[in-house]
Amino acid sequence: MRKLVIALVLVVAVVLLWVAVGGRVNSDNLAGFVASAKAWRDGAPLVFAALFFLGYVAVAALSLPLAVWMTLAAGALFGFWGGLILVSFASTIGATLAFLAARYLLRDWVRAKLGARLKAMDAGMGRDGPFYLFTLRLIPIVPFFAVNLLMGLTPIRAVTFYIVSQIGMLAGTAVYVNAGTQLGAIRSAGDLLSLPLLLSFALLGIFPWVARHALRVFARKRVYSGRKRPRSFDRNLIVIGAGSAGLVSAYIAAATKAKVTIIEAGQMGGDCLNYGCVPSKALIASAKAAQAIRGAGRYGLRATAPQVDFAAVMERVHDVIARIEPHDSVARYTGLGVEVIKGYARLIDPWTVEIAVEGGETRRLTTRAIVLATGAAPFVPEIPGLAEVGFLTSDTLWDKLRGRKDAPGRLVILGGGPIGTELSQAFQRLGSQVTQIEMAPRIMGREDPEVSALTQAALEADGVTVLTGHRAVACGLTNGEKWIEVETADGRRRIGFDEIIVAVGRAPRLSGYGLEVLGIPTGRVIETNEYLETLFPNILAAGDVAGPYQFTHTAAHQAWFATVNALFGDLKRFSADYRVIPWATFTDPEVARVGLSVTEAEEQGIAHEVTTYGIDDLDRAIADGTDRGFVKVLTEPGRDRILGVTIVGTHAADLIAEFVLAMKHRLGMNKILGTIHIYPTLAEANKFAAGEWRRAHVNPRLLRIVERFHDWRRG
Repeated sequence: MRKLVIALVLVVAVVLLWVAVGGRVNSDNLAGFVASAKAWRDGAPLVFAALFFLGYVAVAALSLPLAVWMTLAAGALFGFWGGLILVSFASTIGATLAFLAARYLLRDWVRAKLGARLKAMDAGMGRDGPFYLFTLRLIPIVPFFAVNLLMGLTPIRAVTFYIVSQIGMLAGTAVYVNAGTQLGAIRSAGDLLSLPLLLSFALLGIFPWVARHALRVFARKRVYSGRKRPRSFDRNLIVIGAGSAGLVSAYIAAATKAKVTIIEAGQMGGDCLNYGCVPSKALIASAKAAQAIRGAGRYGLRATAPQVDFAAVMERVHDVIARIEPHDSVARYTGLGVEVIKGYARLIDPWTVEIAVEGGETRRLTTRAIVLATGAAPFVPEIPGLAEVGFLTSDTLWDKLRGRKDAPGRLVILGGGPIGTELSQAFQRLGSQVTQIEMAPRIMGREDPEVSALTQAALEADGVTVLTGHRAVACGLTNGEKWIEVETADGRRRIGFDEIIVAVGRAPRLSGYGLEVLGIPTGRVIETNEYLETLFPNILAAGDVAGPYQFTHTAAHQAWFATVNALFGDLKRFSADYRVIPWATFTDPEVARVGLSVTEAEEQGIAHEVTTYGIDDLDRAIADGTDRGFVKVLTEPGRDRILGVTIVGTHAADLIAEFVLAMKHRLGMNKILGTIHIYPTLAEANKFAAGEWRRAHVNPRLLRIVERFHDWRRG
């Protein structure tokens, strides 16, 4: 209560002071104030300086937006050096008082509200807090008064805050004080066009850009300190990894006529072509065809059990890979002007890459920039006995199951995420008896609970045994029988199987590339800034190894930013844009999402409204026999701005593209409602969802007025 009273008193004081003084201070009357103050200064210079100093401290401490005018006035009244010394100390003392007030009044309350979410910020401030504060002081991206208050909420020490602020604000203070001295020298209208005054105001305009460049040069020198940079380079860019991100990076570099080399130890095309997106979707297509034969009775046809030739299915999977492979081949990229080297790459220093080439040769190449696009690999948990019984992953199953006449009879799939869920349904439809094991309370844990429930119901309708809340604790072999032991709240039990697929997620490939030798920080992924730069600005990362998403389309998206920043970052850098990231899980029905889910909105405390349209009401879906699922849209309360969309249904991954476009270009629900959609199509579901939103936001008073108008028109 005491803190609340103090905070209210301060707020009232600030408001009253601003009402009394703030509105009267502007560029028009500044010269008049300076002229009248000079007489007082000349009569009692020490008293005037002391009062000005205290006034400046109060203005800074109370966060009043008068500091700029007072700094200009200081230059006009006390000259450059006098004004610089006075303002430098007064502003820093006032800022520190504001810092301490925020720490005393607000920090405990903010920490109680945010809790664990502050851990990452505290860790970052503990590591780079002074440098971060110095950057904000030197380049005022955030207003200084806001920096004072926000820093008070962090664990940075008060003495550190004072020292860094004193140094960091000095350059900016000097620029403004100098401008003030020029204002003080105005004696006539002709002085307004004097060269010193024009140069002073020009310096005010260019100072942030000069400071930003100087700070960047300083940061680079600090990072590269003690390392010898080559005088010339063999390449403009070296890309490590030929998956989605790596290939896009190499393509862009070659298109801009840079000399680029891409290094890949495995297969061109990376995980997506060889182990992920392409083979899994080919398998799903065959499984869907098999299920259509089983369900033919719904369409007035004679249903029958499909005769699945599993070996032929797997051959088709490899045929699909082979047909798409030329898009990512060595021949294609060589033709585009990219040098392709098959081998293992390791960073020697920030500009040198050592390559262990196939055949035993070792090469070293120097390069101005490097893009790390090493991708990810299946994560295998440490379950006792798992290695002994043998296991498959989403990477290995395509080759290890190739040539088998039948699908595995009893198949355990470990993991309830998108990969595990897609494979569970596909293998069940192709003849396996699948048991899917998930440790969490539900499958598809990143989605809303009703999405998980609908997906699980679809799997179980196909015959999959879905076990949620089951933790795998051991595997083993007894009398030739493979088994996995799972633990639940009710105890343990064993489940027999013929094959087990581990699909609990993917871990970025971080080892073997020399990152630890260079000291490039890695956690779950390689740590990068908003420009996808690592610790060394000329070494960037993109794709799964950079996070935060593990999607092929996000990898390609990041690759553009990483490559452009690598090649042209000294001229202009672009921060990666993650505002609108869609994704889909290709089960039947499909699950597609962009933006926030209801669960995420509630966890983050974001106000929202939910509009849902059931696809069971859609004419085309009824005609096709695919009338299950929904379109769920989150919007801002009272507005049609879209915060997130989840679609569950046939072709959901295609249908969501309209909402992705709308969110990207800030189009609301009214724009979707006003767009003509072909009848009868599944895409009408998007329009009907917008219609549901519109009906929920009709003004009842306006409807009553319109009703009376129609009554009057009828006489």
